[in-house]
Amino acid sequence: MPYEVQGVVARGKGQEVSLETVLVPDPGPGEAVVNVQACGVCHTDLHYREGGISDDYPFLLGHEAAGTVEAVGEGVTGLEPGDFVILNWRAVCGQCRACLRGRPWYCFATHNATQKMTLKDGTELSPALGIGAFLEKTLVAAGQCTKVSAEAPAQVAGLLGCGVMAGIGAAVNTGGVTRGDSVAVIGCGGVGDAAILGASLAGAAKVIAVDVDDRKLEWARGFGATHTVNSRSADPVEAIRDLTGGNGADVVIEAVGRPETYEQAFYARDLAGTVVLVGVPTPDMRIDLPLLDVFGRGGALKSSWYGDCLPSRDFPMLIDLFLQNRLPLDKFVSETIGLDQVEEAFGKMHRGEVLRSVVVL
Repeated sequence: MPYEVQGVVARGKGQEVSLETVLVPDPGPGEAVVNVQACGVCHTDLHYREGGISDDYPFLLGHEAAGTVEAVGEGVTGLEPGDFVILNWRAVCGQCRACLRGRPWYCFATHNATQKMTLKDGTELSPALGIGAFLEKTLVAAGQCTKVSAEAPAQVAGLLGCGVMAGIGAAVNTGGVTRGDSVAVIGCGGVGDAAILGASLAGAAKVIAVDVDDRKLEWARGFGATHTVNSRSADPVEAIRDLTGGNGADVVIEAVGRPETYEQAFYARDLAGTVVLVGVPTPDMRIDLPLLDVFGRGGALKSSWYGDCLPSRDFPMLIDLFLQNRLPLDKFVSETIGLDQVEEAFGKMHRGEVLRSVVVL
């Protein structure tokens, strides 16, 4: 018999989300049902609600989550009921050309659950990033469950399921930040601040935070920013150059996902420097850069998928650092809320009032 639980659903573009009864099937082969304990409210969920990712409504929102395994399906190994897990939306297949070349963080055939969760009337739901975790129990592919120490609070551990991992990974994995580097981060929300934290942990000598909100810039200092630039009152490209001896930063991380801020990142980097796009653009966005500048400035223009992380490698390591008081993941949690407060949390996120609202179940 399916589990009958409460979850947050987006029924149409721009419509306020609603709390609905959702039917979650027993896990089939290669699947697991997880008791969700906490799930962060991520900007990607708002993108889903607004139709910025696809129009496959209704969406079951939520994806940045942690909880315990309720049940596993046939053929699942290395995972059993009671395990404390962080959910990930890039469960590597181990068989595609990226995996076989030893680059599983680029896996081109990631796994999701085969069965569908539905509303009571049988309407199939599209789970956000293949997870759908604003829900008391959710069905995922077993590979989407990454075991970590149960000593970590779920509201902290779940943040690695998306935003914090994306930011830390953008700096460390994609950007390759290392000791002595100069780094600029444009956009100081949850992902941007995580990138600042990652750059600081990697030993960057200078970490420049750029935003239009002084409150966010102050938060960025708490995660390791050595300098801040309010781009409402100063040209961020010139400011970053001034702070780096006129050269530009070794690595510039764009955590907004807009053409104008990407262009700023492009021109704020040093010659042969690296630009990392981790902010999520919408399908209509375009960039227009002189091809001669792309050629002449050298370096690398990269996008960062999920911080180019490998969950089985990175999640346990980062949780261990948190438990050793070396990674302040708890500073990202601005508030804890209930399932019925997600719509309100979207408003707070849009207004820049919080780093992360976290649903606790």
